[in-house]
Amino acid sequence: MSKREGSLEAPTRHPIAWQRADYYDEARLAHELERVFDICHGCRRCVNLCNAFPTLFDLIDEGSTGELDGVDKKDYVKVVDQCYLCDLCFMTKCPYVPPHPWNVDFPHLMLRAKAVKFRKGEVRLRDKVLTSTDALGKLAAIPVVAQTVNAANRNGAARRVLQSVLGVDKRRELPPYAPTRFRRAAEPRAEWAVRDGERTPGKVAIFSTCYINYNEPGIGHDLVAVLAHNEIPAVLARQEACCGMPKLELGDLEGVRRLKDVNIPQLAALARDGYAILAAVPSCALMFKQELPLLFPGDADIIAVADAMFDPFEYFMLRHRDGLLKTDFKQPLGKVSYHIPCHSRVQNIGQKTRETLQLVPGTEVTTVERCAGHDGTWGVKEEYFEQSMKIGRPVFRQMAQGAPDYISSDCPIAARHIRQGIRDGGKELEAEKAHPLTLLRRAYGL
Repeated sequence: MSKREGSLEAPTRHPIAWQRADYYDEARLAHELERVFDICHGCRRCVNLCNAFPTLFDLIDEGSTGELDGVDKKDYVKVVDQCYLCDLCFMTKCPYVPPHPWNVDFPHLMLRAKAVKFRKGEVRLRDKVLTSTDALGKLAAIPVVAQTVNAANRNGAARRVLQSVLGVDKRRELPPYAPTRFRRAAEPRAEWAVRDGERTPGKVAIFSTCYINYNEPGIGHDLVAVLAHNEIPAVLARQEACCGMPKLELGDLEGVRRLKDVNIPQLAALARDGYAILAAVPSCALMFKQELPLLFPGDADIIAVADAMFDPFEYFMLRHRDGLLKTDFKQPLGKVSYHIPCHSRVQNIGQKTRETLQLVPGTEVTTVERCAGHDGTWGVKEEYFEQSMKIGRPVFRQMAQGAPDYISSDCPIAARHIRQGIRDGGKELEAEKAHPLTLLRRAYGL
């Protein structure tokens, strides 16, 4: 085996062989976990990224030999449970990712272990419920029901019951449910002529995402308003289900397949009709850009969707480079403390949100480029809440510095988590929590 330290080539990812029987072979999985864990033990560069690596290194250091052979293989699952598939170790830290011959892909190995665990039925009802975002949203976003759920989420007694029944930590601030779904109220406009750029299609299809559809529809309406101001014809995807990221993080790969079968056919039709597809939640864009192509390699429809999928600010900056983005901003934004989420970073598009906001005169953007520690559902669970807040503390501190006017993140859940962490840390901020799309709409004076 090569002893070469690191690799000069760009990281590459192999297709995920989840449909093969040996993917779920526990002996093979244990052997691969042992191989990769031993490499990680000898390197330890990722110790500060999340709690998976400190958990692994503590198991080794506190074992009988001080090496991996002193760790009971039954304890490997403790490492797996700490990984929430942020992908930062693969994309930013690990020197042994493919094409290096050691072929380390820690997140996708954790995904395999989660898939084995899910297939064996070793997951809680709580986890199945929390990852069923469409079912939860359709129920909780009904008028009157939404107000009742939101009131219960703010009620201490109700939250104690929720913690005892489902294991949702009573201290976690939960996002509200909106009584009117984004898809029901959205009015995208398509009357303008299509102006394709060198880098961008001139018309947009919006994949609204579960979170924006059920929780914060205002973000979706901000996107619609910005597109209309720039005279970009826009439509909604005719039908959509969850992108599948929550099911992926649980290891429910058949669940991912079912959601893919709903989304991909009509998104592929839009892609082939020349639409750019925009998803305003980074995890959803990443799911279509990266994970589905690796889970279903060679699927022409999935490849078409991946090629057409854009982060909104990636799209806007490409329009700007094409000379097709309006810069008639009316309102300065002042000091913006901006957090770039993990699932934005691993898309390899650069800091397009920061670049766009800095086009606004009278705006100073300070970027915090570190995992905030929430993840989609991981940080709401009672067994991980404290760890989630611990991981986020450096982010909370950095985001609060300099008396910002706004606290902002492309991931609305991360922004909520950061605001809670700042407040729970005893620092009172006058800064408003606002999504970057909301800020861009305000800058335009819309």
